[in-house]
Amino acid sequence: MQTVDQLSALRSTLETWRLAGQRIAFVPTMGNLHAGHHSLIRLARERADRVVASVFVNPTQFGPNEDYGRYPRTPEADAEGLRASGCDLLWLPSVETMYPFGAERTVQVRVPQVTETLEGAHRPGHFDGVATVVARLFNQVRPDVAVFGRKDYQQLAVIRYLVRDLAFPIEIVGADTRREADGLALSSRNQYLSESERPQAVGIHACLQWMREASQAGQARVAVEAGALERLSAAGFVVDYAAIRRPDLSLPEAGQGGAGEGGAGEGGARVALIAARLGRTRLIDNLEFET
Repeated sequence: MQTVDQLSALRSTLETWRLAGQRIAFVPTMGNLHAGHHSLIRLARERADRVVASVFVNPTQFGPNEDYGRYPRTPEADAEGLRASGCDLLWLPSVETMYPFGAERTVQVRVPQVTETLEGAHRPGHFDGVATVVARLFNQVRPDVAVFGRKDYQQLAVIRYLVRDLAFPIEIVGADTRREADGLALSSRNQYLSESERPQAVGIHACLQWMREASQAGQARVAVEAGALERLSAAGFVVDYAAIRRPDLSLPEAGQGGAGEGGAGEGGARVALIAARLGRTRLIDNLEFET
């Protein structure tokens, strides 16, 4: 695996691959990688001849109460894991390379609508930072395909919107969430759970499964959401949201029960999404299903 930290070296290598007619896949990350990230690399390898991964802790997506400086950085372990998973090139840009005029004076990319609810409502400005850095990474790497995990469901929706609206010629692939044996979604944040909190954390996945079953049994959306909030709170979580949405994150349209009455709406694809805190750790997860 080649590692580069200069844009000129990145572009030189990529141009050599393109001239050879090779298809390039890209997996952007913020490092502190785990088995879920490694699975993205393996999926990217299935979709392309060459795989590029980036590790960049992006300052523009951290809010005022989120400590950019304390974000875990594990460069040696990250590089070893990427190499073992089949990555061909690791892109390690500096903040100065990514934001030559400084993070406070950068040109910003803002995606409307899909960023204004759920995570966007609880982390104002977060998705502006995500869209800004991903647009820059796409411009630098110019991949044929890019792979993102479905665990960050709203982020994936933001990226799909960005790619379609700005006409990036990139195929976006959403990878299934990797889980522990008990159902807990793999996340870098899991390392912050205490020994007693770790078995509690699986309650999020259990609640998502209950939300699916209740929705499929015909319970009204608002009743399912209220029930999920009650269940999570009783299990010790401080809940930011427990919601059911359509795949584009819009509210289900009025159906048999009527939206004003909290009806379940028409059948079709749905996603249940939860963000909740357990102690000092904020966890997110989701579950897609059909009604």
